[in-house]
Amino acid sequence: MSPLVISVLLIGSLLAGWVDAVVGGGGLILIPLVMIMNPGFSNAQALGVNKVAAIFGTGSSAVTLSRKVPGTTSAIRYAPLALLGSAFGAAVASSVDKQIMRPVIIVLLIAVGCFVLLRPSFGKGTSGKTVTKKSTIVILCAIGAISIYDGLFGPGTGLFLIMGLTSILGKDFISSAAWAKVINVFTNLGALLTFAIQGEVLWLLGFALAVTNVVGAQIGAHMVLNRGSSFIRIVILIVVVAMAAKLSLDQLGISLT
Repeated sequence: MSPLVISVLLIGSLLAGWVDAVVGGGGLILIPLVMIMNPGFSNAQALGVNKVAAIFGTGSSAVTLSRKVPGTTSAIRYAPLALLGSAFGAAVASSVDKQIMRPVIIVLLIAVGCFVLLRPSFGKGTSGKTVTKKSTIVILCAIGAISIYDGLFGPGTGLFLIMGLTSILGKDFISSAAWAKVINVFTNLGALLTFAIQGEVLWLLGFALAVTNVVGAQIGAHMVLNRGSSFIRIVILIVVVAMAAKLSLDQLGISLT
């Protein structure tokens, strides 16, 4: 790779790390960029490189947020489910038609955007809801489904986790973001292990991109802590629009890659 290609990828990974730390969706930036700058890469190789970078970036932001947001370590209870779900998703990714999945994700993104836009108070709660047996089952199902999605498709996993945790458990956006980072570490790990077993991971490039991904993640994590739920709300709306637009272009065959 030329110095220019490496520089562009490093900068892109930094930006992806920032987006992932704030709300999720960094893969929307890094995966297409890796494929644009390296046309010979397969989809699985691009996904594998992204997972290497993301697991370090997400892990660093999870540590930073857990130190400041009480109760974040409780999210580790969902680690086995997240790990197994994403590993399963990655294992069957090659057999799933992305053309079928994209319209569903686009509709979900539009629904998320409308919900956040029309509910100004959403994500500002502080006490959370009482955890019942029913809510426990619902959150387990939601995390399982989102984990499979991360291994299967990927972009926006953090966003869907934040929305699920906020809706079902009544958390504020900051607490949901902190929990989402912890869970996302294990969804990244499950998918990465599967890609590694399949021999699709370019480790050297992944580790190089992990360095700037961590830098971006740390910037994003500190911004979340300093600027609060209103800032996360704005970024959610921006990411929703960007993701819906990108996936719509892909669905129409106007791919940037």
